Amino acid sequence: MVENWDYSQQAAYYKYRPNYPEKVIDCIIEYADLAAKKDFRVADIGAGTGNLTVLLAKYPCFITAVEPTSAMSDIGKQRTKELKQISWIKADGCNTTLPAKTFDLVTFGSSFNVLDRDKALIETARILKKGGVFSCLWNHRDLNADFQKEVDAIIKEIVPEYEYGVRRQDQRDVIENSGLFADIMYLEMDFVIRQTLENYINAWKSVKNKYWDLATPDGKKIFEAICDKIYSRLPPEFSIKYTCRSWSGKCKK
Repeated sequence: MVENWDYSQQAAYYKYRPNYPEKVIDCIIEYADLAAKKDFRVADIGAGTGNLTVLLAKYPCFITAVEPTSAMSDIGKQRTKELKQISWIKADGCNTTLPAKTFDLVTFGSSFNVLDRDKALIETARILKKGGVFSCLWNHRDLNADFQKEVDAIIKEIVPEYEYGVRRQDQRDVIENSGLFADIMYLEMDFVIRQTLENYINAWKSVKNKYWDLATPDGKKIFEAICDKIYSRLPPEFSIKYTCRSWSGKCKK
């Protein structure tokens, strides 16, 4: 069962997350046969503060950004206020309130994993046109990098039971088992960014997990203990390799 998490406290830190590579978005648009079209419609589900939304806005389309957390969408609305093709609604991916058979593309940028994925796929198929495309994507840190191994070791010193969640799983099975989508496409692209240790920690604050909830005293205590060890062991600046991973499918009905 997926928890109904409130991301209000994380909203201010989303600006520290690396955005998705534009080439990955280009590939998704090409796969959806939208590269040469104008005025197509996109629903960006769990739009957050608009990271993926602003990348989609470079195409000649109309975007409905769907976000349940006001603290997130307030930042997103301000960030996209000059982009007239974007509208915002308050809803979630299992009940978007959007009209049926309306959209050419439905995207989930780092949001598919926080929903009941089966229900989200049913809702996505409802609002997509036949042949329209579902796409979910995430940026993942390279867990084999020396600095990341050190970070993982520090975390497990404080939280021995720590493990990565659904966001790092292969999404193919849940998409195929829904019976709603065909022609599954998987994309993977590496990229490297230069990051300060302070901004790396700030990016962490944009993530909510079951091991340290920053809205609680116990969660703050755990996170601060982890951060103290990270500041003492890692350099003040370093390069981070990320891999953007995306799964897409075409709506059958």
